Amino acid sequence: MKRVGLVVAYDGTNYCGWQIQPNGITVQGVLNDTLSELLGEKIETIGASRTDAGVHALGNVAVFDTNTKIPGEKISYALNQRLPEDIRIQLSEEVEPDFHPRYCDSEKTYEYRILNRKFPVPTERLYSYFYHYKLDVEKMREATSYLIGRHDFASFCGTGAQVKSTVRTVTGIDVWRDGDIVTIRVSGEGFLYNMVRIIAGTLIQVGNGQYPPERVREILNACDRSVSGPTAPAHGLTLMGIEFFDS
Repeated sequence: MKRVGLVVAYDGTNYCGWQIQPNGITVQGVLNDTLSELLGEKIETIGASRTDAGVHALGNVAVFDTNTKIPGEKISYALNQRLPEDIRIQLSEEVEPDFHPRYCDSEKTYEYRILNRKFPVPTERLYSYFYHYKLDVEKMREATSYLIGRHDFASFCGTGAQVKSTVRTVTGIDVWRDGDIVTIRVSGEGFLYNMVRIIAGTLIQVGNGQYPPERVREILNACDRSVSGPTAPAHGLTLMGIEFFDS
């Protein structure tokens, strides 16, 4: 028995998120079925990040245990020949038997992309949130300073989340504009349900002048979801990658 790690990229448009559920097709479900068929044994993957329906990924990480004699680094080639075009393995390799992507110290990086112009662009519709009011990127960047560090992010946690603590550490946030695309990049040790999308929705309200930047500090300190901005749509969000640290 060996444990194999995968770096998984996917277009989340057609999936009900990463995690297996009874009422829809998920990335994890497709991976499990395809791996089981390829290796001739029942395979159950464990993912590092349970991305929501419609969210994309360039570097999610998953592991699975197998008795196969196929070298770990070769599994990606065989798997990509069988997976649908909107899921692709970027790397496969044998990892330590006790490596668990959800419980190891790590830093996850997400990017939220906003198409900020007068009219939509059809080729961007699946991978960015169209917003036609002009956004002030400098004010959005100023507002991010209040979110960096270890805080109680209850104001940025989606309703219905079942967590023991809403305290999380955000290691960095940046906002920049490249032409019509405004990107919000958020890195942290872990995130609450919808946390990055609520941060994005709140920063959009700062960028459009609805809130001054310092209002974000008040929202954070309130620990109340009702005072923060809306949850930005899922399709603008991409999990860029996960960096694991030696314990």
